[in-house]
Amino acid sequence: MTTYLLAGGGTAGHVNPLLAVADALREREPDATILVLGTAEGLEARLVPARGYELITIPKVPFPRRPNAAALRFPGRLRGAVDSVAATIASRSVDVVVGFGGYAAAPAYLAARRTRTPLAVHEANARPGIANRLGSWVTRNVGVAFHSTKLRNATFVGMPLRREIEQLDRHAGREEGIREFGLSSEAPVLLVTGGSTGARSINRTIADSVPLILGAGWQVLHIAGEKSEITDPELPGYTLLKYCDRMDLAIAVAEFAVARSGSATVSEFSAVGIPAAYVPYPVGNGEQRFNAADVVAAGGALIVADSSFTPDWVATTLVPLLADRALIAEMAAASASVGVLDGADRFADLVIRAIGRG
Repeated sequence: MTTYLLAGGGTAGHVNPLLAVADALREREPDATILVLGTAEGLEARLVPARGYELITIPKVPFPRRPNAAALRFPGRLRGAVDSVAATIASRSVDVVVGFGGYAAAPAYLAARRTRTPLAVHEANARPGIANRLGSWVTRNVGVAFHSTKLRNATFVGMPLRREIEQLDRHAGREEGIREFGLSSEAPVLLVTGGSTGARSINRTIADSVPLILGAGWQVLHIAGEKSEITDPELPGYTLLKYCDRMDLAIAVAEFAVARSGSATVSEFSAVGIPAAYVPYPVGNGEQRFNAADVVAAGGALIVADSSFTPDWVATTLVPLLADRALIAEMAAASASVGVLDGADRFADLVIRAIGRG
Protein backbone atom coordinates (compact mmCIF):
# COMPACT_ATOMS: atom_id res chain seq x y z
CA MET A 1 0.00 0.00 0.00
CA THR A 2 1.40 3.35 -1.08
CA THR A 3 1.52 6.44 1.12
CA TYR A 4 1.44 9.72 -0.78
CA LEU A 5 2.25 13.10 0.75
CA LEU A 6 0.79 15.88 -1.42
CA ALA A 7 2.18 19.32 -0.56
CA GLY A 8 0.82 22.69 -1.58
CA GLY A 9 -1.90 25.20 -1.02
CA GLY A 10 -2.64 28.78 -0.18
CA THR A 11 -4.72 29.59 -3.24
CA ALA A 12 -7.20 27.75 -5.43
CA GLY A 13 -4.52 27.61 -8.14
CA HIS A 14 -2.50 25.27 -5.92
CA VAL A 15 -5.28 23.46 -4.05
CA ASN A 16 -7.57 22.47 -6.94
CA PRO A 17 -4.88 20.66 -8.98
CA LEU A 18 -3.71 18.96 -5.78
CA LEU A 19 -7.21 17.66 -5.08
CA ALA A 20 -7.69 16.55 -8.69
CA VAL A 21 -4.50 14.47 -8.50
CA ALA A 22 -5.45 13.12 -5.07
CA ASP A 23 -8.74 11.91 -6.54
CA ALA A 24 -6.97 10.34 -9.52
CA LEU A 25 -4.55 8.49 -7.23
CA ARG A 26 -7.38 7.32 -4.99
CA GLU A 27 -9.28 5.97 -8.00
CA ARG A 28 -6.21 4.01 -9.09
CA GLU A 29 -5.36 2.74 -5.63
CA PRO A 30 -8.36 2.82 -3.27
CA ASP A 31 -6.38 1.44 -0.33
CA ALA A 32 -3.58 4.03 -0.60
CA THR A 33 -2.95 6.53 2.18
CA ILE A 34 -3.15 10.09 0.86
CA LEU A 35 -1.88 12.81 3.17
CA VAL A 36 -1.93 16.52 2.35
CA LEU A 37 0.62 18.98 3.69
CA GLY A 38 -0.49 22.60 3.90
CA THR A 39 -0.94 25.54 6.23
CA ALA A 40 -3.75 26.45 8.58
CA GLU A 41 -4.32 29.76 6.78
CA GLY A 42 -4.72 28.61 3.17
CA LEU A 43 -7.78 27.34 1.31
CA GLU A 44 -6.56 23.81 1.92
CA ALA A 45 -7.56 24.14 5.59
CA ARG A 46 -11.19 24.07 4.45
CA LEU A 47 -11.16 22.22 1.13
CA VAL A 48 -8.91 19.27 1.95
CA PRO A 49 -10.84 17.89 4.97
CA ALA A 50 -14.11 18.54 3.12
CA ARG A 51 -12.85 16.24 0.35
CA GLY A 52 -12.08 13.51 2.87
CA TYR A 53 -8.27 13.77 3.01
CA GLU A 54 -6.10 14.12 6.09
CA LEU A 55 -4.47 17.54 6.36
CA ILE A 56 -1.12 17.98 8.13
CA THR A 57 -0.23 21.62 8.74
CA ILE A 58 3.08 23.40 9.08
CA PRO A 59 3.72 27.09 9.75
CA LYS A 60 3.57 29.43 6.77
CA VAL A 61 7.17 30.21 5.75
CA PRO A 62 7.18 32.75 2.90
CA PHE A 63 10.42 33.41 1.04
CA PRO A 64 11.77 36.84 2.03
CA ARG A 65 11.73 39.36 -0.82
CA ARG A 66 13.66 42.15 0.94
CA PRO A 67 16.23 42.36 3.74
CA ASN A 68 14.37 42.86 7.01
CA ALA A 69 13.77 41.18 10.36
CA ALA A 70 11.64 38.47 8.72
CA ALA A 71 14.51 37.64 6.38
CA LEU A 72 16.81 37.12 9.36
CA ARG A 73 14.33 34.70 10.92
CA PHE A 74 13.70 32.84 7.65
CA PRO A 75 16.55 30.27 7.76
CA GLY A 76 15.59 29.06 11.22
CA ARG A 77 11.88 28.92 10.41
CA LEU A 78 12.53 27.05 7.17
CA ARG A 79 14.81 24.57 8.94
CA GLY A 80 12.10 23.94 11.53
CA ALA A 81 9.50 23.33 8.83
CA VAL A 82 11.81 20.94 6.96
CA ASP A 83 12.49 19.05 10.20
CA SER A 84 8.74 18.72 10.78
CA VAL A 85 8.07 17.38 7.28
CA ALA A 86 11.02 14.98 7.45
CA ALA A 87 9.63 13.61 10.72
CA THR A 88 6.24 13.11 9.06
CA ILE A 89 7.83 11.32 6.11
CA ALA A 90 9.56 8.93 8.53
CA SER A 91 6.69 8.37 10.97
CA ARG A 92 4.05 7.85 8.25
CA SER A 93 6.31 5.80 5.95
CA VAL A 94 5.74 8.14 3.02
CA ASP A 95 6.64 6.58 -0.35
CA VAL A 96 6.56 9.72 -2.48
CA VAL A 97 6.19 13.47 -2.01
CA VAL A 98 4.09 15.29 -4.61
CA GLY A 99 4.32 19.09 -4.70
CA PHE A 100 2.13 21.76 -6.26
CA GLY A 101 3.81 24.97 -5.13
CA GLY A 102 2.71 27.32 -2.38
CA TYR A 103 4.01 27.88 1.12
CA ALA A 104 4.10 24.21 2.14
CA ALA A 105 5.90 23.04 -0.97
CA ALA A 106 9.49 24.21 -0.43
CA PRO A 107 9.87 22.56 3.01
CA ALA A 108 8.42 19.38 1.53
CA TYR A 109 10.90 19.41 -1.36
CA LEU A 110 13.85 19.91 0.96
CA ALA A 111 12.59 17.22 3.33
CA ALA A 112 12.19 14.80 0.41
CA ARG A 113 15.77 15.48 -0.61
CA ARG A 114 17.04 15.02 2.94
CA THR A 115 15.21 11.72 3.40
CA ARG A 116 15.87 10.54 -0.18
CA THR A 117 12.15 10.18 -0.76
CA PRO A 118 10.97 10.19 -4.41
CA LEU A 119 9.53 13.56 -5.46
CA ALA A 120 7.23 14.75 -8.24
CA VAL A 121 6.36 18.41 -8.85
CA HIS A 122 3.50 20.04 -10.77
CA GLU A 123 3.64 23.66 -11.94
CA ALA A 124 0.25 25.13 -12.82
CA ASN A 125 1.39 28.52 -14.11
CA ALA A 126 3.29 29.34 -17.27
CA ARG A 127 5.69 31.42 -15.16
CA PRO A 128 6.92 29.12 -12.34
CA GLY A 129 6.86 30.15 -8.70
CA ILE A 130 9.89 30.18 -6.41
CA ALA A 131 9.05 26.92 -4.65
CA ASN A 132 8.67 24.93 -7.86
CA ARG A 133 11.83 26.39 -9.34
CA LEU A 134 13.54 24.96 -6.25
CA GLY A 135 11.72 21.65 -6.68
CA SER A 136 12.86 21.33 -10.29
CA TRP A 137 16.45 21.10 -9.02
CA VAL A 138 15.55 18.33 -6.57
CA THR A 139 13.77 15.97 -8.98
CA ARG A 140 13.56 15.08 -12.65
CA ASN A 141 9.83 14.34 -12.33
CA VAL A 142 8.36 17.76 -13.13
CA GLY A 143 4.99 18.17 -14.82
CA VAL A 144 3.81 21.47 -16.28
CA ALA A 145 0.39 22.72 -17.36
CA PHE A 146 1.57 24.77 -20.37
CA HIS A 147 3.93 24.00 -23.24
CA SER A 148 5.53 27.43 -22.85
CA THR A 149 6.52 26.90 -19.20
CA LYS A 150 10.27 27.25 -18.80
CA LEU A 151 11.25 24.97 -15.91
CA ARG A 152 14.12 22.55 -15.47
CA ASN A 153 13.20 18.90 -16.24
CA ALA A 154 9.71 19.93 -17.40
CA THR A 155 7.35 17.40 -18.99
CA PHE A 156 4.06 18.70 -20.42
CA VAL A 157 1.11 16.96 -18.72
CA GLY A 158 -1.53 19.69 -18.75
CA MET A 159 -3.59 20.92 -15.84
CA PRO A 160 -5.16 18.42 -13.42
CA LEU A 161 -8.84 19.36 -13.68
CA ARG A 162 -11.91 18.70 -11.59
CA ARG A 163 -13.72 15.53 -12.62
CA GLU A 164 -16.88 17.53 -13.46
CA ILE A 165 -14.88 19.37 -16.12
CA GLU A 166 -12.99 16.30 -17.37
CA GLN A 167 -16.24 14.41 -17.82
CA LEU A 168 -18.39 17.33 -18.97
CA ASP A 169 -20.99 16.47 -21.61
CA ARG A 170 -21.48 19.91 -23.13
CA HIS A 171 -24.67 18.96 -24.97
CA ALA A 172 -26.45 17.61 -21.90
CA GLY A 173 -24.81 20.24 -19.71
CA ARG A 174 -26.04 23.04 -21.97
CA GLU A 175 -29.62 21.89 -21.65
CA GLU A 176 -29.30 21.73 -17.87
CA GLY A 177 -27.48 25.06 -17.76
CA ILE A 178 -30.15 26.79 -19.83
CA ARG A 179 -32.68 25.74 -17.19
CA GLU A 180 -30.38 26.47 -14.25
CA PHE A 181 -29.61 30.05 -15.31
CA GLY A 182 -32.94 30.88 -16.96
CA LEU A 183 -31.41 31.39 -20.41
CA SER A 184 -32.88 31.06 -23.88
CA SER A 185 -31.98 28.06 -26.01
CA GLU A 186 -32.14 30.21 -29.14
CA ALA A 187 -29.23 32.66 -28.67
CA PRO A 188 -25.52 32.01 -28.04
CA VAL A 189 -24.14 32.75 -24.58
CA LEU A 190 -21.21 35.00 -23.68
CA LEU A 191 -19.78 33.95 -20.33
CA VAL A 192 -18.13 36.73 -18.34
CA THR A 193 -16.17 35.98 -15.18
CA GLY A 194 -13.38 37.53 -13.18
CA GLY A 195 -13.09 34.75 -10.63
CA SER A 196 -14.81 34.23 -7.29
CA THR A 197 -14.05 37.75 -6.03
CA GLY A 198 -14.69 39.39 -9.39
CA ALA A 199 -12.69 41.80 -11.52
CA ARG A 200 -13.72 45.43 -11.24
CA SER A 201 -12.53 46.53 -14.69
CA ILE A 202 -14.20 43.60 -16.46
CA ASN A 203 -17.43 44.10 -14.53
CA ARG A 204 -17.54 47.82 -15.19
CA THR A 205 -16.89 47.51 -18.92
CA ILE A 206 -19.37 44.69 -19.43
CA ALA A 207 -22.05 46.51 -17.42
CA ASP A 208 -21.59 49.54 -19.69
CA SER A 209 -21.61 47.41 -22.84
CA VAL A 210 -24.53 45.05 -22.22
CA PRO A 211 -26.88 46.71 -24.74
CA LEU A 212 -24.24 46.39 -27.49
CA ILE A 213 -23.67 42.70 -26.80
CA LEU A 214 -27.38 41.93 -26.60
CA GLY A 215 -27.88 43.86 -29.81
CA ALA A 216 -25.39 41.54 -31.52
CA GLY A 217 -27.75 38.65 -30.80
CA TRP A 218 -25.91 37.20 -27.81
CA GLN A 219 -27.01 36.49 -24.26
CA VAL A 220 -24.71 37.37 -21.36
CA LEU A 221 -24.12 35.18 -18.31
CA HIS A 222 -22.17 37.53 -16.05
CA ILE A 223 -20.60 36.08 -12.90
CA ALA A 224 -19.52 39.30 -11.26
CA GLY A 225 -18.02 38.01 -8.01
CA GLU A 226 -19.08 38.18 -4.39
CA LYS A 227 -17.58 41.64 -3.87
CA SER A 228 -19.08 43.18 -6.99
CA GLU A 229 -21.07 46.38 -6.62
CA ILE A 230 -22.64 46.50 -10.07
CA THR A 231 -26.43 46.48 -10.29
CA ASP A 232 -28.63 44.36 -12.53
CA PRO A 233 -30.20 46.40 -15.36
CA GLU A 234 -32.77 43.60 -15.71
CA LEU A 235 -32.51 43.50 -19.48
CA PRO A 236 -33.84 40.42 -21.32
CA GLY A 237 -30.90 38.20 -22.22
CA TYR A 238 -28.65 39.42 -19.40
CA THR A 239 -28.16 37.25 -16.31
CA LEU A 240 -26.14 38.61 -13.40
CA LEU A 241 -24.80 36.32 -10.66
CA LYS A 242 -22.62 37.24 -7.70
CA TYR A 243 -21.36 33.68 -7.38
CA CYS A 244 -21.80 30.45 -9.33
CA ASP A 245 -21.45 27.08 -7.67
CA ARG A 246 -22.10 25.24 -10.95
CA MET A 247 -19.27 26.51 -13.11
CA ASP A 248 -19.43 23.27 -15.05
CA LEU A 249 -22.86 24.30 -16.31
CA ALA A 250 -21.72 27.86 -16.98
CA ILE A 251 -18.90 26.43 -19.10
CA ALA A 252 -21.32 24.06 -20.84
CA VAL A 253 -23.59 26.90 -22.02
CA ALA A 254 -20.77 29.27 -23.08
CA GLU A 255 -19.84 29.74 -26.73
CA PHE A 256 -17.37 32.54 -25.99
CA ALA A 257 -15.94 33.95 -22.78
CA VAL A 258 -14.42 37.10 -21.34
CA ALA A 259 -12.28 36.34 -18.29
CA ARG A 260 -9.10 36.78 -16.34
CA SER A 261 -6.40 34.38 -17.51
CA GLY A 262 -5.71 32.45 -14.34
CA SER A 263 -4.14 29.08 -15.08
CA ALA A 264 -7.23 27.09 -14.10
CA THR A 265 -9.57 29.28 -16.14
CA VAL A 266 -7.41 29.05 -19.27
CA SER A 267 -6.97 25.30 -18.82
CA GLU A 268 -10.66 24.59 -18.26
CA PHE A 269 -11.82 26.72 -21.18
CA SER A 270 -9.22 25.18 -23.52
CA ALA A 271 -9.98 21.64 -22.37
CA VAL A 272 -13.60 21.96 -23.51
CA GLY A 273 -12.92 24.24 -26.49
CA ILE A 274 -14.24 27.62 -25.39
CA PRO A 275 -12.67 30.58 -27.25
CA ALA A 276 -12.09 33.64 -25.11
CA ALA A 277 -10.92 37.20 -24.73
CA TYR A 278 -8.54 37.12 -21.79
CA VAL A 279 -7.93 40.22 -19.68
CA PRO A 280 -4.86 39.39 -17.55
CA TYR A 281 -4.77 40.61 -13.97
CA PRO A 282 -2.53 43.69 -14.14
CA VAL A 283 -0.91 43.23 -10.71
CA GLY A 284 1.80 40.72 -9.77
CA ASN A 285 4.56 39.17 -11.86
CA GLY A 286 2.57 39.04 -15.10
CA GLU A 287 2.01 35.29 -15.08
CA GLN A 288 -1.58 35.60 -16.31
CA ARG A 289 -0.45 36.94 -19.68
CA PHE A 290 1.90 33.97 -20.02
CA ASN A 291 -0.85 31.52 -19.04
CA ALA A 292 -2.83 32.47 -22.15
CA ALA A 293 0.16 32.45 -24.52
CA ASP A 294 -0.30 28.91 -25.88
CA VAL A 295 -3.99 29.22 -26.72
CA VAL A 296 -3.52 32.71 -28.16
CA ALA A 297 -0.69 31.42 -30.38
CA ALA A 298 -2.98 28.62 -31.57
CA GLY A 299 -5.69 31.13 -32.52
CA GLY A 300 -8.15 30.06 -29.84
CA ALA A 301 -8.16 33.28 -27.85
CA LEU A 302 -7.04 36.87 -27.81
CA ILE A 303 -5.50 39.00 -25.08
CA VAL A 304 -6.50 42.53 -24.17
CA ALA A 305 -4.70 44.54 -21.52
CA ASP A 306 -6.75 45.49 -18.48
CA SER A 307 -6.32 49.19 -19.27
CA SER A 308 -7.52 48.62 -22.85
CA PHE A 309 -10.61 46.63 -21.92
CA THR A 310 -13.09 49.47 -22.34
CA PRO A 311 -16.58 49.89 -23.86
CA ASP A 312 -14.85 51.20 -26.99
CA TRP A 313 -12.84 47.96 -27.28
CA VAL A 314 -16.03 45.95 -26.86
CA ALA A 315 -17.71 47.99 -29.61
CA THR A 316 -14.82 47.89 -32.09
CA THR A 317 -13.33 44.44 -31.43
CA LEU A 318 -15.52 42.12 -29.36
CA VAL A 319 -18.92 42.79 -30.93
CA PRO A 320 -17.67 42.37 -34.53
CA LEU A 321 -15.95 39.14 -33.47
CA LEU A 322 -19.16 37.82 -31.89
CA ALA A 323 -20.98 38.58 -35.13
CA ASP A 324 -18.65 36.27 -37.08
CA ARG A 325 -19.96 32.82 -36.15
CA ALA A 326 -17.56 31.07 -38.55
CA LEU A 327 -14.60 32.69 -36.80
CA ILE A 328 -16.02 31.73 -33.41
CA ALA A 329 -16.18 28.09 -34.57
CA GLU A 330 -12.59 28.23 -35.82
CA MET A 331 -11.43 29.70 -32.51
CA ALA A 332 -13.30 27.00 -30.59
CA ALA A 333 -11.46 24.27 -32.52
CA ALA A 334 -8.14 26.05 -32.00
CA SER A 335 -8.81 26.37 -28.26
CA ALA A 336 -9.57 22.66 -27.97
CA SER A 337 -6.39 21.83 -29.92
CA VAL A 338 -4.22 22.97 -26.99
CA GLY A 339 -6.55 21.78 -24.23
CA VAL A 340 -6.00 18.69 -22.09
CA LEU A 341 -8.80 16.76 -20.39
CA ASP A 342 -6.66 14.10 -18.69
CA GLY A 343 -4.04 16.23 -16.93
CA ALA A 344 -4.69 14.58 -13.56
CA ASP A 345 -4.06 11.11 -14.96
CA ARG A 346 -1.02 12.25 -16.95
CA PHE A 347 0.55 13.71 -13.85
CA ALA A 348 -0.44 10.67 -11.78
CA ASP A 349 1.57 8.61 -14.29
CA LEU A 350 4.55 10.88 -13.59
CA VAL A 351 4.09 10.34 -9.83
CA ILE A 352 4.06 6.57 -10.30
CA ARG A 353 7.25 6.82 -12.39
CA ALA A 354 8.87 8.84 -9.61
CA ILE A 355 8.30 5.90 -7.25
CA GLY A 356 9.94 3.64 -9.82
CA ARG A 357 6.87 1.72 -10.87
CA GLY A 358 6.27 3.33 -14.25
